[in-house]
Amino acid sequence: MKKKGFKTMKKTIRILALSLLLCLCLSACGQSAAPAATQAPAATAAPAPESTPEPTEAPAPESVEVNILVLNGTTGFGMAKLMDDAAKDEASPYTVGVETDASNIAAALVSGECDIAALPTNAAAALYNKTQGGVRMLAINTRGVLYLVADTEKLSVNGWEDLEGRTVYAPAQNPSFIFKALADKAGADVTIDNTYAAPADLRTALAAGEVDLAVLPEPMVTIACAANEKLSPVMDLTEEWETVQQLGSLVQGCAVVRSDFAAEHPEAVAAFLADYGRSIDFLLENTQEAAQMIEQNGIFQKAAVAAKAVPNCNICFLTGEEMAQAMDSFCEAMFAVNPASVGGALPGEDFYYLG
Repeated sequence: MKKKGFKTMKKTIRILALSLLLCLCLSACGQSAAPAATQAPAATAAPAPESTPEPTEAPAPESVEVNILVLNGTTGFGMAKLMDDAAKDEASPYTVGVETDASNIAAALVSGECDIAALPTNAAAALYNKTQGGVRMLAINTRGVLYLVADTEKLSVNGWEDLEGRTVYAPAQNPSFIFKALADKAGADVTIDNTYAAPADLRTALAAGEVDLAVLPEPMVTIACAANEKLSPVMDLTEEWETVQQLGSLVQGCAVVRSDFAAEHPEAVAAFLADYGRSIDFLLENTQEAAQMIEQNGIFQKAAVAAKAVPNCNICFLTGEEMAQAMDSFCEAMFAVNPASVGGALPGEDFYYLG
């Protein structure tokens, strides 16, 4: 019995020992296992350098074709150099034509065939009113250019009193309105006859002795007096104007632009004004050379006459507020004589292109 119990106890001890050994092994295995490695944060890649955009050229200014018309005679004189340059430069944006009738220029502006034009000031104001603001004034190019010319063998004219009761022939539009304004201010009872509506026709009649008293613009005065030595200027209407109206407000020629063109192409308008100003400067500083250009480009048929007349033409280049003030005063004087002379109403502030 003791032996059997001993064996049983021995067997039990072995089982316990094996169990203990197994636990120890498992424990040892648990302790020897390396803890899970902590992953180092992944290295952040250095940002790629930003690519520098390739330099690009500034866009070229918009190339705009500008169609210009000028009235022959003094109103167009200042455009001579610009026209000459345009004819010689294939890259020039300007196409310039010459007309003998202001109504043709007005029609071209209305139709859009013409973008910029040189016109008499009253015609410009009338067109502004007719088109309800369809054109704008860019610059004044001519101040007073009118003279009263008489056959001094038949008449002696020293002042307005010598014109009392007489008939004075004058071209239609601006010359007639201006002379009427002056006669009214002087209180002179003068009949104004528009039989010879075009200055050239009146010049011919005066030179031929068919007319004794006439209002003419330069260069028609120079031509008439050269053709008939009996003729002489007896009154400078610019001087007469300055005694009764605002100084500098007798303005007879201007440049205008279609309002739509000005709104769409302000850079082209600015470029034109710069070129036009230089063209007028050239005329005043290099009159003989510019006179040749005047003839060559069909603005006036004789360079010698143009050169002689330029000093008496009061050619100028007025823009901005100076232009607006002079033109406002002129329009007020014309409106008082005949509202129709400026199209029935005084132009609004938007008539003037101030850049």
